[in-house]
Amino acid sequence: MHGTGQGGPKLGVMGGTFDPIHHGHLVAASEVAHRFDLDEVIFVPTGQPWQKTDRQVSPAEDRYLMTVIATASNPRFSVSRADVDRSKVTYTVDTLRDLRTQHPGAELYFITGADALASILTWQDWAELFELAKFVGVSRPGYELNIDHLADHLRGMPADAVTMIEIPALAISSSECRRRAAEGRPVWYLVPDGVVQYISKRHLYVTAGAEGNGNVNEVLA
Repeated sequence: MHGTGQGGPKLGVMGGTFDPIHHGHLVAASEVAHRFDLDEVIFVPTGQPWQKTDRQVSPAEDRYLMTVIATASNPRFSVSRADVDRSKVTYTVDTLRDLRTQHPGAELYFITGADALASILTWQDWAELFELAKFVGVSRPGYELNIDHLADHLRGMPADAVTMIEIPALAISSSECRRRAAEGRPVWYLVPDGVVQYISKRHLYVTAGAEGNGNVNEVLA
C-alpha cells in the first residue's frame, strides 16, 4: 500500500452505468491510478441510476458481471456490489458514504466524466460530496468544458478538490457500443474480449427481430 500522509490507502472510485463497460473506462481508471498513485480503483456499477430515466438500462446483474469480466486481469481493479444491491435509486452520495464507512482511513478519488462533473450542482446532497472525496473529471482530448460556474462553490476548498484529465480512449462511448451491437456490427477492440462474448451470450442490446436475422452472431464477427 502506498497510503496517504495519514497512513490510509488511496482509493479510486469509478461509478458508472457500464452499459457496457469499454476500454475507455479501463484506460481512464488506469491513467488516474497512475497519476494519483492510487492503491486500488473500485468500479461501482449503478443499480437504478437516477440520470438514465430516458432510456432502458440493461439489468444491473448483467452490467455488474460485465464489469467483473473486464477488470479481472488487473490486480489494482476491483468491483463493488454496493449500488447493484441497493433497493432504491442510486445516488453518488450514497455510494461514497458506504465506501467511507467501509474504508474509514482511506482517501477517496471519485472518477467521473467531465461532462457529468459539470452538472455536479444538480446531484443529491452535492455539498457533502466534497467532504467525502476528491473529484477527477476525465474527458476526451479537445473536449471544451467550462466549469466556471463551479468556481464560487469551490472557493475555500483545497486546490486538488477537482482535477481535470484528458483521456484519449474516451473517444469510445457506451452508447456507440450499444448502437453497433444492436445493428449487428462488431464491437471487438471497443470492449474487452470477455465482454464481447457476454453481450452475445446474453443477447444484450439486440433490437426486436434481430435475434432471428443473425445480428447477435455478427457482433462476434
